[in-house]
Amino acid sequence: MVLPVVAIIGRPNVGKSTLVNRLAGVNEAIVHDEPGVTRDRTYKPAFWQDRDFLVVDTGGLVFDDDTEFLPLIREQAMAALAEASAAIMVVDGQDGVTNSDEEIATWLRQHSVPVLIAVNKCESPDKGLMQAAEFWSLGLGEPFPVSGIHGNGTGDLLDQLITHLPPISELEELDEIRVAIVGRPNVGKSSLLNAFVGEARAIVSPISGTTRDAIDMVVERDGKRYRLIDTAGIRKKKQVEYGPEFFGINRAFKAIRRANVVLLVIDAVDGVTEQDQKLAGRIAEEGRACVVVVNKWDGVEKDSYTIYDHEQKTRDRLYFVEWAEMIYVSALTGQRVPKILELVDRAAEQHQRRVSTSVINEVLEDAARWHSPPTTRQGRQGRIYYGTQVTSQPPSIALFVNDPKLFGNNYQRYIERKFRESLGFAGTPVRLLWRGKKMREMERGSNRATRV
Repeated sequence: MVLPVVAIIGRPNVGKSTLVNRLAGVNEAIVHDEPGVTRDRTYKPAFWQDRDFLVVDTGGLVFDDDTEFLPLIREQAMAALAEASAAIMVVDGQDGVTNSDEEIATWLRQHSVPVLIAVNKCESPDKGLMQAAEFWSLGLGEPFPVSGIHGNGTGDLLDQLITHLPPISELEELDEIRVAIVGRPNVGKSSLLNAFVGEARAIVSPISGTTRDAIDMVVERDGKRYRLIDTAGIRKKKQVEYGPEFFGINRAFKAIRRANVVLLVIDAVDGVTEQDQKLAGRIAEEGRACVVVVNKWDGVEKDSYTIYDHEQKTRDRLYFVEWAEMIYVSALTGQRVPKILELVDRAAEQHQRRVSTSVINEVLEDAARWHSPPTTRQGRQGRIYYGTQVTSQPPSIALFVNDPKLFGNNYQRYIERKFRESLGFAGTPVRLLWRGKKMREMERGSNRATRV
């Protein structure tokens, strides 16, 4: 469903991210007692009564300061407002009306988007009405006293908010593919996101650590909908201090878990590092589909053999995801960027693919014919009775055998290779579950006990 957007606007440290967490019913937006923690705009799904919508957290607005990221944060807030059906201006009820609040209110009145005022940090219901009354002076209508921490007053705020959202009948139903963009700092993840979207959706800066939260952005191509999730650059654990970066990296790992497909972005100039290998291992461990995106290809001196040599070295080092398709791009020039979504489509399709039991057993028979299961020195030979797919995302195939211990790592890899040669599964991990007689007997016993 294409959901309406609600932009959360306000100056720094008024509790915007805390209110976003409350409205979304999650604890995902990074909350930390430091101005400028939220820089990009981040999207979280929310629900009230019969309405689904997206709340968009934005960085703290400051109009009279152009240092560091503040101009870029203003651009992000403006972009959020441009796509919003409604906006909530968050103010601090304990501080009262400030000059910054008045500047933001003046700016909001210049737009046609309906605006509600959430007077945050009104933990006391009795004092809350008095605290909120002062904000009538902003000229944006009735101020609602709320507490992002405790939830006081958010129901009244939401009741009024949904009156400004488009009717359900106007919302279009669409499936979406969730795509997480991960990699080390400064490999070009945010530039890649902006190249997809065609706008400055994420703040791009040569300063390492610019992206701190996982950023959702929905784009549509050829009738398909993609939720692109930019993430914080993931550094070595010993280099990360507790604080915003620590929380941002945790959000990146969560983004991998909730994605259908992960784009692992590699710097073509630097090549594959130890941290890239760890990320590849994490993707495989989580069972996510993957596309390896080698960025900054425009910065490499090339001849006719460069790409083949580079790809071989990259694959050798990224053996955790040797099944992933690879593409060489330049987010800066846009070279091959549109083709990434074609690979995403293929990886997502294979990730949720199901294969019939008869086809799986044909592959197993052919594999055993070419290479029989190993035999021990005592004369015991492994036997594969049959196989069947038990789950998808990722495809998981249970192989019922006489004894899993009789099948070493080499033979297990051989069977997986035969599945890939015969059935494809490019772009997704395949999990083989080797199950012996004892396991089946235990399961049957458990099932009988359950029936009794």
